[in-house]
Amino acid sequence: MKVLVLYYTMNGHTHRLAEAVAEGAHQVKGAKVEMRRVPETLSEAELARRGASAEAAEIFSEVPVCRVEELAEADAIVFGTPSYLGNMAGQMRSFLDSTGDLWRNNLLVGKVGGVFVSSGSQHGGQEAAILAFIPTLLHLGMIVVGLPYTFENQRRIDSVAGGSPYGASTIVGRAGERWPSETELAAARFQGKHIAEITSKIVG
Repeated sequence: MKVLVLYYTMNGHTHRLAEAVAEGAHQVKGAKVEMRRVPETLSEAELARRGASAEAAEIFSEVPVCRVEELAEADAIVFGTPSYLGNMAGQMRSFLDSTGDLWRNNLLVGKVGGVFVSSGSQHGGQEAAILAFIPTLLHLGMIVVGLPYTFENQRRIDSVAGGSPYGASTIVGRAGERWPSETELAAARFQGKHIAEITSKIVG
C-alpha cells in the first residue's frame, strides 16, 4: 500500500505538516509512505520579493519534485497547500491542472485522497481552501477522507489551533513567525494514519 504526501510550501510550514502526515501514515502496517513537492512556478526573484526563506528551502529541497505519473502509482494521496485567498496555492493548482491524462484514463478513480493546509491567520481561509480543493478530487474520482471528531483535540477551546473535520491545518502568522503547534501536528498525524487505515481496508 503506497501513500503519497504531496504538497507545496514556501517557508516550510506546510512541509512540517506534511512530515507529520507522513509520520501518521507510517504507523499503519504495510504502508509505504513517500513525500513529494509540486514544482515551483515562481522565479527566484519573485520568491525573494515575497520573503521566501532560504534556510527553509534548504530543508524541504531534499524532498523530490513529483512527476504526474506518480499519482497513478499511489493508493492514497494526501495533498498539502497554503491557503491563498481562500483557495489552494497557484503552484498546486498548476500541478493538478496537468493531470488531464490521468482523468481521461480513470487512473485516480477509487484512490483515497485528503487535504491539509496552512494559513496566515485563524480565519485566513483554511476551511475554504480545503472545500475548494475537494471538487478536484471528486472530478478525478477519488474517495475524500477528512479529519473526524475521533481526533478529540478538535473540540478544544482553550487555545488557538487549526484543524477542522475537513482536514488538518496550521496558522503561521502574518510574517510566518508561528510554527505548527503540537495539537496541529497531532491532527496531521491522526489524519495521515486515518487515511492509511482506510486505504488498507480498500486495497485489502
